[in-house]
Amino acid sequence: MLSSVQPAQWPKAKGYANGMITAGLGERVLFVAGQIGWLPDGKFATTDFVGQFAQALDNVLAVVHAAGGTAASIARMTIYVTDLDAYRDGAKAIGAVWRERLGRHFPAMALIGVAGLVEREAKVEIEATCVLADQGQDVGEGGEAAR
Repeated sequence: MLSSVQPAQWPKAKGYANGMITAGLGERVLFVAGQIGWLPDGKFATTDFVGQFAQALDNVLAVVHAAGGTAASIARMTIYVTDLDAYRDGAKAIGAVWRERLGRHFPAMALIGVAGLVEREAKVEIEATCVLADQGQDVGEGGEAAR
């Protein structure tokens, strides 16, 4: 069975789900939709590549937390960037952003350079797959677990 995951205070996603979670035997699998570097109001706080990377990662983690997981729950991550050189040039700052949020947890990852993203201002999009302990409950709208 699949249920959508919606972080509290975020506007309802239109045409997609921010996350989908399965309920199974002993574990749940969370699929986090591609998250970009905008704030919950749909506005970008920065055009800076590293700043957008940080916010996109924060947005992924918001979905993970809304489903009851932690950064260590992330098993796989795909990062899409519109400027590979900006990623390479910002590697040191990106590493610091990563360590602040995920410490030394490194899931299976791929980094892919793309011509563009749906939101024209977006420079980074991150999607993830997580494995969560089965809590015997569904997570629905607002990020609250149904009991």
